Amino acid sequence: MRCDRNRILKPIGYTNLENTIKKEVVLEEGTLAFKNWGKADTEIYRQLWIFDVQNPQEVMVNSSNIKVKQRGPYTYRVHYLAKENITQDPEDHTVSYVKLNGAIFEPSLSVGTENDTFTVLNPAVVAPYIFQNASIQKSFNLLLKESNSSMFQTRTLKEILWGYKDPFLTLVPYPVPTTVGVYYPYNNTVDGVYKVFNGKDNIISGYSVCVCVYGASFPPFIEKSRVLYIFSSALCRSFYVVFESDVDLKGIPVYRFILPSKTFASPTQNPDNHCFYNISNNSPFYGILDVSQCRGIPVYISRPHFLHASPDVSEPIEGLNPNEEEHGTYLDVEPITGFTLRFSKRMQVNMLVKPVQTIEALKGLKKNYVVPIFWLNETGTIGDEKAEMFRHQVTGKIKLLSLLQISFVSIGVMMFGAFMILLCMQIKR
Repeated sequence: MRCDRNRILKPIGYTNLENTIKKEVVLEEGTLAFKNWGKADTEIYRQLWIFDVQNPQEVMVNSSNIKVKQRGPYTYRVHYLAKENITQDPEDHTVSYVKLNGAIFEPSLSVGTENDTFTVLNPAVVAPYIFQNASIQKSFNLLLKESNSSMFQTRTLKEILWGYKDPFLTLVPYPVPTTVGVYYPYNNTVDGVYKVFNGKDNIISGYSVCVCVYGASFPPFIEKSRVLYIFSSALCRSFYVVFESDVDLKGIPVYRFILPSKTFASPTQNPDNHCFYNISNNSPFYGILDVSQCRGIPVYISRPHFLHASPDVSEPIEGLNPNEEEHGTYLDVEPITGFTLRFSKRMQVNMLVKPVQTIEALKGLKKNYVVPIFWLNETGTIGDEKAEMFRHQVTGKIKLLSLLQISFVSIGVMMFGAFMILLCMQIKR
């Protein structure tokens, strides 16, 4: 009975490695995945570019196109706090946790300081249009005039991001928050309790975008045809990425997955998005995501510079220059372990502005605007030390197994050749 060494080596070598990896990627005490998942060793940065409005008076009086100038980056270190209240549930094979928010300004990675000023949209002025009652709008108009509030305002970076006392809201005779800020409150706050599968029982293979919540960890042994799902608290929804190309990251072969162009498409273009849109207000616009139901204010999320958005969205805004290389989102995933070793998450925060005849600050408008406030690039990359460890523990073993297989194949070919020569010699005799 003939024994094929290559056929024996492959199951034994790869099966042992596969079992080891499957064990190490489970989110439970003692595994490599849990050790790196629970703490925050990788430096993650959030770069922001603010859209400084150049012609506020022309817009308010003549409903002109809004001219913006991008200024940035202003950089913060984020996600540097370890996960807390980590609780395993052995019955349903899940782990729950909370993630504290925190941001530290990095002057050396920024073009200016947090005291730099910008002309931006005034959220407190443009939001009252959501109240359809004319008498309420008239009351708000009186308070807006009394507080000298306008459609646009000049604020520092620190105020825009982390909050300021709004003069209009302080006059509202109702219990409403009076501090306005994109990230207010942020430091030492939590988004809520996250609950994810720990990977011990089963690897999810199929699901609906609408009904499931996903984290950023993926199962091992990823194929290029696989669609990877992620939950984003900023987007208030799940989204997915698809394979684009093979990439070398510090000597580690990784798969690059990108956000497809139809992520923010309308439900008519992408049926998967039907549950993320208000059916009663099914806008023909595409390339923007309405998160007002989640945030309580008319906020829309898009790709930077309205990349892949409909012309109706971008045409009223001048000064934009969308391109995939600068404004696309990607993840570099090591396919054997499923670990994300590098990522760049890019998105833009916008607000919807509509003409309102009962509000003096908005009655000069003749069209709707989706006004960009800022766009961000949140990025992280495996460090050199961890990359070396990864190459040694994972990539190196894969290469060794492949080399051994090639060696045994070569030996097999040579043995077969020698056998054929001997056979020919025997026949000649």
